[in-house]
Amino acid sequence: MKTVQIQQAQASFSALVTAAERGQPTLISRQGKPCAMIVPVSEGARLYPLDMLNLASRLLALPEPLETGRDKRPLRGIDFE
Repeated sequence: MKTVQIQQAQASFSALVTAAERGQPTLISRQGKPCAMIVPVSEGARLYPLDMLNLASRLLALPEPLETGRDKRPLRGIDFE
């Protein structure tokens, strides 16, 4: 994996993105310490899925709160005998 300083990454960002498209990740460091990584989309999508397929995510993405009512009647009688 290639490692570049943040200043070099800023100057050659387009080339780093092209390398990521070809499957080559790049580690970016600041003052000799790793701080970020540019990876191919397929690798990043394993950690951060690109789609929201589950119901909870879709409900949370609604523009306004979802109002729901609840029937508080018991579903059946309770017999403790």
